[in-house]
Formats: sequence, structure tokens, C-alpha cells
Amino acid sequence: MTNSTHQINRVTICRIRGRFPAIVHKYPHTAWNLLSSFTSCRQIMRAFVVKELNHPSKIALATDVPEPQAGSNEVLVDVYSAGLNFFDILQAQGKYQTKPPLPFILGTEFAGRISKDSPIPKGCNLKRGQRVFGAQLGSFSDKVAVHYERVIPLPDNITFDQGAGLYITWPTSYEALVGRAELKKGEWVLVTAAAGGVGIAAVQIAKALGAKVIAAAGSTEKIEIAKRYGGADYGINYSNPGWQKEVLALTNGKGVDVIYDPVGLINDSLKCIAWKGRALVIGFAAGTIEKVPMNLVLLKNISLVGVHWGAYTQKEPGRVPVVWKDILSLFSSGRVKPVTYTEIYTLEQLVNGLAALEKRQTWGKAIVRVKEESTGQWAKL
Repeated sequence: MTNSTHQINRVTICRIRGRFPAIVHKYPHTAWNLLSSFTSCRQIMRAFVVKELNHPSKIALATDVPEPQAGSNEVLVDVYSAGLNFFDILQAQGKYQTKPPLPFILGTEFAGRISKDSPIPKGCNLKRGQRVFGAQLGSFSDKVAVHYERVIPLPDNITFDQGAGLYITWPTSYEALVGRAELKKGEWVLVTAAAGGVGIAAVQIAKALGAKVIAAAGSTEKIEIAKRYGGADYGINYSNPGWQKEVLALTNGKGVDVIYDPVGLINDSLKCIAWKGRALVIGFAAGTIEKVPMNLVLLKNISLVGVHWGAYTQKEPGRVPVVWKDILSLFSSGRVKPVTYTEIYTLEQLVNGLAALEKRQTWGKAIVRVKEESTGQWAKL
């Protein structure tokens, strides 16, 4: 084989995954072996590669994965921290609505620096070495290639660990309360799973908007976390039978104006919703998609409101920068602050972090630290 032919083959293999996903999907093992065998065309890195759909506990961290190459309008980001999400667990098993072709690198949210070897596309204002955060499949790795429009400069007062949990969590909560529920000062808000990633963000945003917030969680410990870190006014344990009566007592029998539910507790929560209340459907972390009795919607004159922030870039792109401007303004004002779980996992401990998230042992945003912020070296066990 001539050097020129070898070079063409190397480039072809390096691009096959992006150009021909159907081939990669049909022959995942062959494609990945080919990709791995030509690592001389680029540097190698660590990455959590899903070659077969499986529970994350049965997937090992790979240490010989070719670094990504930037495509059109993409930048390369050195990942310093990555956020853990419940959908990561589902996606690894093929149970999430977004099903990338095999093989793929797991993880979506990240914070890091624009790589020194990154191209800077035309129209992109980012600079090499700049601190950023964003979202792109493949964030459980040392480096990720991402469209520059999905990358945002990280505020100076936000760490990489904090920034790794911003891109999905905070705009979901903000748009839900402000754009969809049109929350008003003085209204009552019930937040379920209030100590979780989106929950504790929702508590803080609601408080910043002047609402009265009831944090609902499944344990006394998590209720206290929602109060201490989120600023919730009251706490309710929804593992107690008849917990809705406590909500009604706190609101003098009126009920809450807004329900923020990422768990799948809409039906239970409708027992304590106010007249003309708005119930925000954020997700189904409990695993069951509910069937709501529509007579309750009619009799209480309430609104069921869906929130799918991930679709805004396609359906309502003009709203995205508006939401981010407001969120970043809140951060700079100091009225809200990202909350991260006290135990930080390394990339080698990713499986442990996802297991803790799945067992609901975490609170705030669970984070994997890929590199140390001060040195840029791999985070150690």
C-alpha cells in the first residue's frame, strides 16, 4: 500500500462514522475496530463508548479512542467536567427517545476549554483556550467536537463543575416557569424532586421571581437540601400518605398555582392544585408515563403544560438566546447559583456516579470531573 493510499484510507475511516451512520449502525464492531486501528491519524483519548446497548454498569471506560475531528462549523472542546443525567442511563440501553447509531460515546452536558488545536469557524466569536459550557453527545470523554452555536462562554464566577450542569437543566427550568407557566410574583409553586438537578434549579428560579415555594421530595434529608441550597420556603415529604393535605393547609385551602414535575407525579399533585393552576410536565424520572383523568382538568379549570426544551432549537430558535440572556443575568446578579452534589466522580468512576443517580442517592447536579481546573491534568481517583 502506498503512503498516499494509506492516507486516503485513514481519512476515510476517520470520517466513516459521521458520513455513513447506517453502515456503522449495521456493523458496529467492524466499524469501531477500523476506527481504533487507525489511531495514528489522530491522538487517542479516554471515552465511555457504547458499542452494544446495555446498562452503563456493564460498559467499561475505553482508553484508546481516537480524538474527534471538527466538522463544518464545529469547535473542539477539552472536557473538564461533564454532567450526569438520568437519560444517560436510558440512552445507553436504547430506552431514550434519542437513539444514536452504534457505536457512540455517552454523555451530553459538559464544561471545558476550546482546544488549542480547534478550528474557529467563520462567524464564531469563541477563542482557543476560552472557558465554555455546552451540550453534545460524547461528553463522557477527554475531548468533544460540537457545533459552535451549542457552546456558550462560561461566566467567571462559575466553576467547570458547576458549568457542566447548566446547558439542559437551567433553561428547562427557566422556560418552564417563565415561558410556559408565566409565573407571577406571590404565586405558590410546588416542585417535585426538589433536591434534584432540574428541581433545585426550579426552586431557585421561582424564589428569584418572588414566588412562594413548596419543595416536595421523598426524604427529610432532601427536603432540607432544597431549603438550604435552593431557598425553598416549605418542604413536603411525598412518601407520606395524604401529603397533599399538607400543601392545602400551607396555602390556606387554595392549592398551588404552579406544579413543576420532573418525576411523574402529576396525578397525585392535581389533588392540591389551585383553580386555573398550571401543571408543568417536565419528565418521568419515576419510569411511568401517566394517564391523567381529563375530568380533573375540566373541573378545576387547569392547564397541563408540556416542556421540551431540547426541541426549541428546531421549533423556536429565537427563544433560545432570550432564555440564556436571562439565566446568565441571574447568575451574574448572584440571586441563583448552580448546586452540585458533594461527591465528585472521576471519569473512571462514571459508572458509580450513574448508579448513585439511578438509586436517587444524589442531589443537585451530579458531576464527573474529567480534568482538574487548576492544572488541566486528568482528575485522579
